[in-house]
This record gives sequence, C-alpha cells and structure tokens, in this order.
Amino acid sequence: MGGDGETDLVELLRAMRPSLAPAEYGFGVLPPGAPTPAGLRPFATVEEAEGRTLVAPVAELARAGVPHSPGWARISLAVHSSLSAVGLTARLATALADAGMSANVVAGYHHDHLFVPWPRRHDAVAALAALAAG
Repeated sequence: MGGDGETDLVELLRAMRPSLAPAEYGFGVLPPGAPTPAGLRPFATVEEAEGRTLVAPVAELARAGVPHSPGWARISLAVHSSLSAVGLTARLATALADAGMSANVVAGYHHDHLFVPWPRRHDAVAALAALAAG
C-alpha cells in the first residue's frame, strides 16, 4: 500500500535534498464548474465544494485573470517518498514552524512539495537542510 518509494523516516530526511523553484507561486481559485483557462498549466489543483484551487506561478495566474493570493515559494524534495511514509510531513512542518514560518504541503505520487512564504524561502531551505543534516 502506498506504492513504491522510501518509507524509512531517517532515510527520507537524509535524502530529501530540498530544491527551490525560481518562480513565485500563488493559490488561485475558480468558481465551481468553471474550466481552467486555456494555456494555464497549474502545478496542482484541488477540487473543493467552494471551487477549484489552482497552484501555479503568479505570472501565469495573473495572465489568465485568475484571482489569487501571491507570495509563495515552492520547495520540492528530491527523495521518492512513499505515500505510506509516516512522520515526514510532521517533521518538515515542525522544522519550519520552529523557524517561524508556515508551510502548505502538496504530496505527489513521487515527491513532496512545500509552499512557504516567498520572503522566507531561503530561510526555509536552510531549515530543511539543517533537518536533513540531523
């Protein structure tokens, strides 16, 4: 269950290799049933009763006219984590909370991605690197 990927928390932390995406991201929202604008390729989407959340670079959301909250940096973890891994999200969130910042996590099948405040992006990478170093 949970597919391929690493489940050992110590190995996940050691091998996570956080990578900062260069673009600023935003969380946009479309009304229920509205199509994603042509040409917009969101990094992630979440369907909710209130509408569809689109996570994409701010420039793309603005160009498509999608209302959004800007100010987020995307940090992707290189380690292939299992969907069944226990404790990874908690450890990441705790390290960032200890550094005084919020984190929004999006889990893909192969990797985890954290969205942290854009102005604190380098602090977030440093906090994660320190966690990986033990």
